[in-house]
Amino acid sequence: MAIDERGLRDLLEQQHPDLAGLELKVVDGGWTNQMWRLGPDLAVRIPRTEDAPELLEREHRRLPDLASRLPLPIPVPTRLGRPSERFPHTWLVTTWVHGTPADLAPITDPDSATVLAEFLTALHSEGPADAPANDGRGAPLDTMDEHFEHALERLPEVDADRARAVWRAALEAPRQDGPDVWLHGDLHPANVVVEDGGLVGVIDFGELFVGDPSVDLAAAWILLPDGAAESFFNAYKAAAESTVLRARGLALIKALVLLEIGIAGERGQAGGKPTWKPAAEAALSRILR
Repeated sequence: MAIDERGLRDLLEQQHPDLAGLELKVVDGGWTNQMWRLGPDLAVRIPRTEDAPELLEREHRRLPDLASRLPLPIPVPTRLGRPSERFPHTWLVTTWVHGTPADLAPITDPDSATVLAEFLTALHSEGPADAPANDGRGAPLDTMDEHFEHALERLPEVDADRARAVWRAALEAPRQDGPDVWLHGDLHPANVVVEDGGLVGVIDFGELFVGDPSVDLAAAWILLPDGAAESFFNAYKAAAESTVLRARGLALIKALVLLEIGIAGERGQAGGKPTWKPAAEAALSRILR
């Protein structure tokens, strides 16, 4: 469902003519949406998959309220594009979050631990009764056990014994007993932006849902520099020991996925992203230490 520049400009002229004259530049993005830069301060997200239009409508409905209380910039929806003869699906205009994705410029500033903790403390408010759930990313860890083992089999370079010890500790930790909270759901290096080594923004809320905060707290190992996880959890304050154990297990399985995608990118395989390999290797060294 991708679109070219002429097609996108036609959509803008039809539905948002005041934006149609702004410069357009395609941005290398993820699988769910095609991303275009629109002028200096806006972006357009065009759905690539069947479920993407519904997720974009969710962002348009939910993110403005959440953004108003978050201490870091996020892509705030400003216009909703409606299905038309030119393009039969919902699309979205958002603000542009300035900075460099962390898979290209890793977070090195240790103060980012506090920045991330304050961001997630603000985001992790209890969700309303009609808030969306996510049976994939928010599923109990034991449902991911087979996937974890298969990933280890495909990645012989990973210390399997140490990885299994971390994974078992996460599986044995008590399940969440608190309220479900709003989650970003997909915090990894390509979904945050950096300036001068510091965390300055969080992007791509396509997985926005409510669930166990450990899903997002895995970012302590995935995003932050060596030795920063302890500072992060001291600043976050609300995480019980069981939550931290689950978060570390989720960080492990996320790092394995990132490593596979990075290796695929090095090999030139479709969907692979070579910049994810060093980020995954650095995360694994922190998780398995």
